[in-house]
Amino acid sequence: MTDADAFVETVQDENQTELSRLGSSKSLYADTGGDIDTEPVLEATADAEHAAWQTFSGWADDEDHDAAREAFETTAEEEQGHFETVLEELGDEEYEPQNVPALHEYLRGLDSTVDRVGALVGRILASQRSKDQVVGFFVGDASPQTASVFREFGGDLDAQLERATELLEDVCESDDDWAQAEAAANGAIEAAYDEYVENMEAMGANPKPVC
Repeated sequence: MTDADAFVETVQDENQTELSRLGSSKSLYADTGGDIDTEPVLEATADAEHAAWQTFSGWADDEDHDAAREAFETTAEEEQGHFETVLEELGDEEYEPQNVPALHEYLRGLDSTVDRVGALVGRILASQRSKDQVVGFFVGDASPQTASVFREFGGDLDAQLERATELLEDVCESDDDWAQAEAAANGAIEAAYDEYVENMEAMGANPKPVC
């Protein structure tokens, strides 16, 4: 495999079930501990955005590959902006994030550039699903202005995916590199999905959506 678009398509296909469930309404239930209300939704989102800012900032600090470092820095700045925006929506600029999602624990354990760029793609694919649910919550809550804010976050994720796929073409020089990046992307989605399942089961809920 030497094509970034094919890479994204393959990762999506291999994780179709996991991504579908992460994009279901139950994912918000899992993220908020079953308390789907404005404040818990914003707090869970703040935790995720803060974790992303710290993860990608840390990657940028110790990255030797110039293009990768620049991409990680840009992504970190976007996530910092997201975090600060969520705090404004929360009306609590002193809020201290309480949790580091399992996805980011996984990302922070990656050292190689190839692993990081592959996992970044997986993280974006998972985050796109969860952001859609946050938008849907605020649409249903008759808060169109807040929903619009999170739609803008989704636009940033689209830009991040384009940035990450371009970077894949740069850092993957062999078939082994592409396979390594794919494994890292799958690992990122798996980390997010496993936490979702764990949270749902801890509440005695079925992680599978009702069809």
